[in-house]
Amino acid sequence: MPKIDRLSGCSDWIDLSFVERERTPRQLMELGIRLHLAGLSLSNTVRELEKFGVERSRKAVHDWVHKCDLQPADDENPNHVALDETVIQLDEHRYWLFTAVDPETNNILQIRLYSTTTTALTERFLQELTEKHDLDHAVFLVDGAKHLQTVLRRSGLQFRYEKLGNRNAAERVFREIKRRTSSFSNCFSHAKPSTAESWLQAFAVWHNATN
Repeated sequence: MPKIDRLSGCSDWIDLSFVERERTPRQLMELGIRLHLAGLSLSNTVRELEKFGVERSRKAVHDWVHKCDLQPADDENPNHVALDETVIQLDEHRYWLFTAVDPETNNILQIRLYSTTTTALTERFLQELTEKHDLDHAVFLVDGAKHLQTVLRRSGLQFRYEKLGNRNAAERVFREIKRRTSSFSNCFSHAKPSTAESWLQAFAVWHNATN
């Protein structure tokens, strides 16, 4: 068990309350979830679990991650919020990934996936974000996307265009998310958008816990 402790670290952020008669020890389930979100493919995660005498399928590990229903924590109070909107590919379809990051802590505040990009969806994302967190005095940092600036202005939120400084710090987080969605096909091949979004939100919780 000490070896498992060294690999798994603190797993307080993982809620296994969905488990009823799972035949895998909870500590190893937590380890599998952590390893997968940290970057191991499902296949490689399964191989790591086999080292502890546990033989589970790729689907089992996949299901552990999604049944946890991990969501970034609420009630953050950042001074700045960096916003990013990017396109990702799920099989032959394109989807728009919206992300909000606190550039001072690099914590992901919110991450959502939409099938298209419209002003209404941007407004929905911002509304959900402001309902979850205390952003009354936050300044939103945006790149050159004019529609983001338009929606922020309509919503009465403070913002400024920024490429360096605080936003530049958050760009590292955005790049890592984009790298995962482009290269980690193990997660996104033939995935439903809701499944991909669930994985991204779980990744955000792992990122915030280990950041």
